[in-house]
Amino acid sequence: MQKTAIEASKSITPQTPIWVNGGKELIRVGRIVRSHGISGEVELQFSDDAFDRGSAEYFVLEVEGIFVPFFWEEYRFKNNTAIILKLEGYDSDSSAKKLVGLSAYYPAEALPDDDKPGLTSMQALVGMTLQNQNLQDIGVITSVDDSTSNILLYITTPQDKELIIPFHDDFLLQFDYKKRTLRMDIPHGILNINE
Repeated sequence: MQKTAIEASKSITPQTPIWVNGGKELIRVGRIVRSHGISGEVELQFSDDAFDRGSAEYFVLEVEGIFVPFFWEEYRFKNNTAIILKLEGYDSDSSAKKLVGLSAYYPAEALPDDDKPGLTSMQALVGMTLQNQNLQDIGVITSVDDSTSNILLYITTPQDKELIIPFHDDFLLQFDYKKRTLRMDIPHGILNINE
């Protein structure tokens, strides 16, 4: 049974990074969550604002397993985790609704070489691979709870287990936006708390 584009995009887990045909490296930046208005705009919830720092004027959407570039006419920030986006060739609500549920990526090569921004939002960690102090991959950060002063990272391991790990500046060793990795000095025993 073949999946629809929406079903396929929901089964995608954030990857770090994604390589597509021709050796292009893509960074997962978010997902289109709804159409907006009647002129073909969509709302894209983002976890990384790479598109605002880079030079490319397009996103790559995964449509039924194929990475397809979509050029934008304009975008504007709705809040600190969402933009309202107008894509070329999408001029009605009905055409925009076809994009709802698709994951959005941005070409890493469009980012400046010296792109080493500070974390503009803890949500920018979503999609990064968490590594321990020995450079072993723990899993992919699937969400961040920063609603209180005790920030929690929700991690999905390669074994499909969910871990909850506290984040504190004292644990941070390194983060790399381009490689989409976060390395932390994880205190002994903290991974066992989740069992």
